Amino acid sequence: MLKINDRILMDIAKSYESYIRGRQYYESGRVSNVKFNKECTRFKGIVRGNENYEVSAVFDSMGNLLSSSCTCPAYAKYSGDCKHIIAFLLKIKEFESMGAFGERIDKNSAKNIIEYYRDKDEEEKISVNIECEYEFSMKPYQKVGESSYLNLKIGEDRLYVVKNIKGFLRSLETGEDINFGKNFKFSPQIHKFKDEDMGIINFLRLLYENYEINYSEYGFKKENIFRNQKVLLTPIALKSFFSLMNGKKFNADIMGRKYENITIMEDDLLFNIKIKGKNSDLIIDINSEEDTFPLTSDGEYFFHRNQIYRISQEQKESIIPLYNEIMHSKNGILRIPEQYKEDFISEVLPNIKNKVNLSIDKKVEDAIYSPEFKCGIYFDRQDEVILGKVSFIYEDIIINPFSSRMDVSVNKERILLRDREKEKHIFKLLEEGDFKVIDGGIYIDKEEKIFDFIYEVIPKLQECCNIYYSESFKGLSIKNSSYFSGGIKLNKKLNMLEFNFEIDGIDSKELEQVFKSIKEKKKYFRLKDGSFLPLDNKELMDVRNIAEYFGTDKRKFKNGTMTIHRFNSICLNNFLKEKGLNFVKEDDNFKKLVQDINEPNDIEYEIPAELKGILRDYQKFGFKWLKTLSKYGFGGILADDMGLGKTLQIITFLLSEKREKGHMPSLIIAPTSLVYNWEEEVRKFTSDLKVLIIVGNKPGRKELIKGLGDYDMVITSYPLIRRDIDLYQKFEFRCCILDEAQHIKNYRSLNANSVKKIKANNYFALTGTPMENSLIELWSIFDFLMPGYLLSNRRFLEKYEKPIVKGQDERTLDDLNNRIKPFILRRLKKDVLKELPDKIEQKIVVDMTKEQEKIYLAYLKSIRGEIEKEIKDKGFNKSQIKILAGLTRLRQICCHPAIFIENYTGESGKLNSLEEILKDAIDGGRRILLFSQFTTMLGIIKTMLEKNNISYMYLDGSVIPQERGNLVREFNEGVGKVFLISLKAGGTGLNLIGADMVIHFDPWWNPAVEEQATDRAYRIGQKNTVQVIKLVTKGTIEEKIFKLQERKKEIIDKVIVEGETLISKMSQDEISYLFES
Repeated sequence: MLKINDRILMDIAKSYESYIRGRQYYESGRVSNVKFNKECTRFKGIVRGNENYEVSAVFDSMGNLLSSSCTCPAYAKYSGDCKHIIAFLLKIKEFESMGAFGERIDKNSAKNIIEYYRDKDEEEKISVNIECEYEFSMKPYQKVGESSYLNLKIGEDRLYVVKNIKGFLRSLETGEDINFGKNFKFSPQIHKFKDEDMGIINFLRLLYENYEINYSEYGFKKENIFRNQKVLLTPIALKSFFSLMNGKKFNADIMGRKYENITIMEDDLLFNIKIKGKNSDLIIDINSEEDTFPLTSDGEYFFHRNQIYRISQEQKESIIPLYNEIMHSKNGILRIPEQYKEDFISEVLPNIKNKVNLSIDKKVEDAIYSPEFKCGIYFDRQDEVILGKVSFIYEDIIINPFSSRMDVSVNKERILLRDREKEKHIFKLLEEGDFKVIDGGIYIDKEEKIFDFIYEVIPKLQECCNIYYSESFKGLSIKNSSYFSGGIKLNKKLNMLEFNFEIDGIDSKELEQVFKSIKEKKKYFRLKDGSFLPLDNKELMDVRNIAEYFGTDKRKFKNGTMTIHRFNSICLNNFLKEKGLNFVKEDDNFKKLVQDINEPNDIEYEIPAELKGILRDYQKFGFKWLKTLSKYGFGGILADDMGLGKTLQIITFLLSEKREKGHMPSLIIAPTSLVYNWEEEVRKFTSDLKVLIIVGNKPGRKELIKGLGDYDMVITSYPLIRRDIDLYQKFEFRCCILDEAQHIKNYRSLNANSVKKIKANNYFALTGTPMENSLIELWSIFDFLMPGYLLSNRRFLEKYEKPIVKGQDERTLDDLNNRIKPFILRRLKKDVLKELPDKIEQKIVVDMTKEQEKIYLAYLKSIRGEIEKEIKDKGFNKSQIKILAGLTRLRQICCHPAIFIENYTGESGKLNSLEEILKDAIDGGRRILLFSQFTTMLGIIKTMLEKNNISYMYLDGSVIPQERGNLVREFNEGVGKVFLISLKAGGTGLNLIGADMVIHFDPWWNPAVEEQATDRAYRIGQKNTVQVIKLVTKGTIEEKIFKLQERKKEIIDKVIVEGETLISKMSQDEISYLFES
């Protein structure tokens, strides 16, 4: 490799300017016609200047530059290489980096490395000894920072003085030998430094390298730090040297005197300082020993009693400035004139007295006067200007710090020791107030600055000063929350809450301006009486937030009063308590409403006699909760776990309402499969509720709807309410109740839009899964229950869903939970049904057959490529159909390839495992519910059951509602060993406690759907332990679905129960994860 680098080029250039100009010539492309020999040691070329100059360069076999030449006049006239040679060498370096000399370099590099290791093995290098000596020699009028040097000795046995340190360091770089006399020659090839000496050698090398790089700048030589056998240690280099030698012993020459084995001590020095009086002045003397003096100009290092001391930063900052002044003063004595005595005693003395050995002349000590400090400030107001007069009071001495003269005559025999710390603190506070100074006082003339001073600075001044005000200044007061008053009451006529707010001395129109100023983010509001109202006042901000928090932008204070929907009662009450708005008084009606909603169990409601002995305690609480919400016109979600009797609680509630308030129809909207189930449940528990089922063709339904006023309960389905909604418009119901309310989770759906047109006094929703995938599903249900309570759709997205889902904002999540908590009642089986038998859940992982696995892997590879291309071409959101189709095919292969491959004659690993499980279970007396999403798979299972002579029942979406009830009844009475059920058709609303085993043949995306299906058997009335088996195909998409299920299940539970974290629908990353092999 050719040895061409910036340091070498700067070395050979005749000046730094030549180096810079040569680089500019190279960069501007002035080098051309470069030629070289076979060995790549001789180079020629042309460099264009004022004319074309021929340039040459010769290197040895090791890549060292031997000679160079140029035909330009400057080369012949000056020593050093010209700019043309520099440009030419840079071009050669460029050629080398491009690999133009690759073959030659490879040969030499190989040769060099072989020789290095051959020589290395032949002979071990000899260690040399080095000794460095620190020298401090300060001549008259020489600065401390120019007086430190380093000397070096080197040798094997005997040590020799290095007479040219610069040449020695250069030889280390070039590998040249150095003669120290007849008996010792230092050779980098055979000598080496000891490990403990490498620190000082590297230190010197760094000094040399920095010097070589910077020794000449723009043609001007810098001071040479290498002075034959000495190296000048600059202040920074000296501190680096001392740091390097910390903990080591070394020799020193201090002011011509030799010291051996000295060390660096980290300790403070004890200076003797004496203060005495002379005439009217003070004389400061420092008693310093002869061998005590600083080695650095900042006083960090001192020589003292044959050692070098490094003093602390604290002593350096407090003592050294005074020390330097004294030592540089005439005769080493500092005189403090009379006019500065007080300042010296007050400013300097407190800083040094505990850090030195201080001796004060008795006369001076007796004269020092240290009375208690007090401060008084008087403020006045002239028009819109604040004037202030400050007095520092030391008993009989009063000082105006802003006056050009003393306010009182001072006794010259005394020296006042002022409390500068307290004075500085007061000055700092006044600076915060942005005061301007006039002779004898201070003033502020800008309104915003006046507010800042009164609001922020005066309270701080009051802690350390006596503050006095003129009458005109008192008008500039601050209105705080003690001036606030307010109230909240329930207006029964309007059926709304009324919230009023007042500020003492402010009329309603001015109050509107206050809130306008808050919206404009102003700091304060200037009232008509001249006082200020800070707009960052916590209580005021909380009041402002009530309008935004509990209402729309249209709800503003009018005459100091704002109406709020009663739905917000609980949340508003919690807000007032949490924010500590104690000035807001609540009327009795509001208090009772809050207490009733929070503690419905304390209210006595008459339970219908025929149901008293049937209801469990938690169902009685649910009944009271429904009654209380109904009483105040609220809606709610009964979100009990599946199988806890939500239907029974509604029947009890509606029966109670009829007997208390008289006849009025209530509308129940349920999934088609559950319409007749409602009718059966009512008949089971009471004969006092007249039920109308609206089904059949359009004309028949129209006739039924006409007469619905004669019934207590009108039951229809979601598909029919969509078609008949116009026929219901003229009716008003006592209650509108949605069963399985997740059917309206999509707020854009016809289901949601239709049910929200129903007119009723109260609205309730029943669902074990108020939300399955996203927060907006919860909003859609609440928009049915209490429109506007969770804001508009757009505002809900901005205020809640985006911060919670994307920002993981815990505070916003808490806020949402506080809002919905009073209106969601959710109990889990494990918490309320201690007598319910155990539920044992088990995941069984099964293998595919060889043939099945081949089909799966082939399809996975094919569909993954297709989906990646689809996403790339159309984007993720527009590829959903393709993705869903691919996922479905993979799941079907896991179940049985015959689901979609015609004439498939192979087996399915999962079906084989199912056959074994069923045989064992039936032999053990078990009765089984078997769920699958795929009806084709259920058909394959039917064939397997028939082959094994296993009796079964079958239910999918094609079975009419009336027939469903018969199938359920027969199974519960003991007909059939296995009940095959399509997940969508039979996952909800069925009571199948005749089974004690549930098998999920294929996992479904939503764990809540599987839970609902399981709870067909695991519900009230079940006497046996229920075993739940989930069959999962190993190493396939099913395992990944199972993992996503577990994650989603945990998160949904936290939203509805604990309120911790949320997710949205499946992301692109989750989809990619599913298609990984």
